[in-house]
Amino acid sequence: MSKPQILLARAIFPEVIERLSAHFDVETNQADDIWSKQIFIERLKEKVGVLTTGGERIDAEVLRACPKVRICANMAVGYNNFDLEAMTTAGVLGTNAPDVLTETTADFGFALLMATARRVTESEHFLRAGQWTKWSYDLFAGAEVHGSTLGIIGMGRIGQGIARRGAHGFGMNVIYHNRSRLTPQAEADCKAKYVSKEELLRTADHVVLVVPYSPASHHTIGAAELALMKPSACLINIARGGIVDDKALAEALKNKRIAAAGLDVFEGEPVVTPELLKVPNVVLTPHIASATIPTRRAMAMLAADNLIAFLSGQAALTPLNPFAVR
Repeated sequence: MSKPQILLARAIFPEVIERLSAHFDVETNQADDIWSKQIFIERLKEKVGVLTTGGERIDAEVLRACPKVRICANMAVGYNNFDLEAMTTAGVLGTNAPDVLTETTADFGFALLMATARRVTESEHFLRAGQWTKWSYDLFAGAEVHGSTLGIIGMGRIGQGIARRGAHGFGMNVIYHNRSRLTPQAEADCKAKYVSKEELLRTADHVVLVVPYSPASHHTIGAAELALMKPSACLINIARGGIVDDKALAEALKNKRIAAAGLDVFEGEPVVTPELLKVPNVVLTPHIASATIPTRRAMAMLAADNLIAFLSGQAALTPLNPFAVR
């Protein structure tokens, strides 16, 4: 009896392919080609499942052209590449990969905060260019981290991880804004105080964005929000591109309306807004917050486990739209 056919949209760990091959007829993309939408559809057309990495768009057009697809397993916690409404209408399950990347991503969020506040990128470029000829008292003087006020917008698992690092490790005053307030116990664990978004922006020395992307959260931070922030404040985005209006941010950085920014995600990535590449007071990284080998392997294995469970007639481990199942 032939095995069900699935597609792996990007290159993946060999051990994940081996695990999936025990259950499925697997088409891989170990050359890691970036397929056009039409090529992606052609590859997916006869498949019942696909493992995506966050860049492959699953929408009504794809689903109409690929009626055999039953599950799309994202190797990411974010899923703004999924049109969940269209998937639900088509009876296609979407899954993501939460939890396994929480601590690694929180580590990176704090690393990006530190690099931004202490002007690490600016100073390294200065040194590499041979411009360091003498020491001075204000040479790349940055912002304090310990004892400062950390504002977190989006207080899910990763946001709470960043809060714990700030409060317990650096003695920071942690404030947060979220769609819903945490339980008193969770607030106590994070030493965090709930405030309005406006109060957070006006008060925080460092603003970290960890909110999921949706049409409602598009440009959560735009020109108006940047104008509320302290001129000495830093903005860190490890959430998703589109949460920040990148053009407005570039303008704010250029005019020193805020001190600095650290960005791991961008609107239209991998293309970066050109104006951001021209300002020195920004740290830029290519969407690598979860990038350790153990964590990326765990993300891929969770996506694989979702495919195996669901296509074997069991419940998926991390479903996004469980009522879609046909």
